[in-house]
Amino acid sequence: MRDRKVLFIVLVLVFFVSSVFGQSGGPYELSWSTIDGGGGVSMGEGYELFGTIGQADADWSDGGGYEVLGGFLPGGPLCMVDFGDFANFAIHWLEVPCSESNDWCGGADLNHVDDVDFVDLDIFVESWLGSCPVGWLLD
Repeated sequence: MRDRKVLFIVLVLVFFVSSVFGQSGGPYELSWSTIDGGGGVSMGEGYELFGTIGQADADWSDGGGYEVLGGFLPGGPLCMVDFGDFANFAIHWLEVPCSESNDWCGGADLNHVDDVDFVDLDIFVESWLGSCPVGWLLD
């Protein structure tokens, strides 16, 4: 009986020690995967989210302006800050005065403070290749 207890304690210690050392080999990595499925609609408080069965993860979400898209419905951001926006921004570079009457210099006055300057360029760069901020006029 005593030999069984000793064997049990040794096995528990070996299992515990091997578990501890198993987590220490190399950099920590947490990978994930999904089995895409489900489907349907989720609604509440003026928001609606669609899903389809077997839809691949298409990866898009955003922050303050709320945007969650992906897969087949419709996929990707509705508006993405890209070279077309940069061309429009460059056309209006250092333009003054900017106001509502001229759509804030064609949308290039991103902070709506009378001119297109380095502050607007900084805002533009922060949005580069991301989804267009709310009220984006550079399209």
